[in-house]
Amino acid sequence: MAFSKRKVHHGDHLGFGNRPMGKDQRMMNADGTSNIKRIGLPFFRSADTYNWLISMSWTKFMSIIVIAYLIVNILFAGIYVGVGIENLKGAEGVTFRDQFFSAFFFSAQTISTVGYGHISPSGFITSCIAAFESMLGLLAFALATGLLYGRFSRPNAKVFYSKNMVVAPYKDITALMFRLANGRNNQLIEISVQVVFTINELVNGVKKRTFLPLDLERSKIGLLSLSWTVVHPIDENSPLFGITSEELINGEAEIIVLLQAFDDTFSQTVHSRASYLDENIIYNARFAPAFFHDEDGTTVLDLSRLSAIETI
Repeated sequence: MAFSKRKVHHGDHLGFGNRPMGKDQRMMNADGTSNIKRIGLPFFRSADTYNWLISMSWTKFMSIIVIAYLIVNILFAGIYVGVGIENLKGAEGVTFRDQFFSAFFFSAQTISTVGYGHISPSGFITSCIAAFESMLGLLAFALATGLLYGRFSRPNAKVFYSKNMVVAPYKDITALMFRLANGRNNQLIEISVQVVFTINELVNGVKKRTFLPLDLERSKIGLLSLSWTVVHPIDENSPLFGITSEELINGEAEIIVLLQAFDDTFSQTVHSRASYLDENIIYNARFAPAFFHDEDGTTVLDLSRLSAIETI
């Protein structure tokens, strides 16, 4: 099917080129992250390190903090033992293990500037090491505090998308549909959605990547309180009109979803993205209800049923 006469987006409009995609490749991952690997950059880049620490999961972040804390204290404990455990007044233990643990816990007290007083440095070299560790601890905890603040204050959208798209009856025709919902208890207002269909196409004998916007029944809503079923009518003006599943598979078709909303809590604009492949499109199906009313008359949204579908 030729798309050259339709309203086509250039690949650069979305930050992608017009080079065709290979088999089982996708331009965007299902979670909305770009499927791009960058090489040829310096090993250490402070800006990327900050972004990496801010955007990683909480499990990885806390693991890095704990591991770094242990490594630094083990390093300084080894230095104190190497200088001589007798230079730490109050350090107990005869064996190397007991001496090392005494030095380790002294390091933990010094780097956090707690200083219980049970153990204290003696001598110029040991005192210099303890002073340097104390200064390093102040800087490290200030950095960790800034990272924690950045992670908590960083506005981001927690939008859940249905795992699949469905092609269901819509008025006198059919329509491509997917469903989304806010995963937080905050309010998202002025939500707008843009859906782009992309597929490999032969243009003058050359295979290129074509980008086509999909017109939606409604591309904006004022408030996302419940789930929102986004609908693209498959009429004669639709790029999907008359296209077969085999053409979608052979063209390595992909549907990219771009969402923008205003977060009422942070008073900032947030963004979210998602991607669907041809294998994520289910024909002759519709979404099952995802919310109900309880005995008190309160509307309950069950996010676990966001992807629930019924066969027609």
